[in-house]
Amino acid sequence: MTHDIYVYILVMSAVTLAIRILPLTLIRRQVKSRFLRSFLFYVPYVTLAVMTFPAIIDATRVPMAGWLAFFGSILLAWRGWSIFAVSAAACAMVFGAEFLLLS
Repeated sequence: MTHDIYVYILVMSAVTLAIRILPLTLIRRQVKSRFLRSFLFYVPYVTLAVMTFPAIIDATRVPMAGWLAFFGSILLAWRGWSIFAVSAAACAMVFGAEFLLLS
């Protein structure tokens, strides 16, 4: 079986363009469905979360440190801390957890 890289690039380009062009050509008027509007509103946030979450866990030497920082950050953000304070606390949690677990 031979693999032609140009075919892969062509298929990838066609799929990417179809995803971006079809909604612009098929939906010409404003979307009035409340459900669809709320769904489309949250798509960028979900996409960012799906790309970021695995990196949070895998970026540390010890996955448990990543989990600790993840849940600790959620708790601090829930309590109203600023994004800078939450990220600094998450870094400190990872540093502390790795120090304790690896020593």
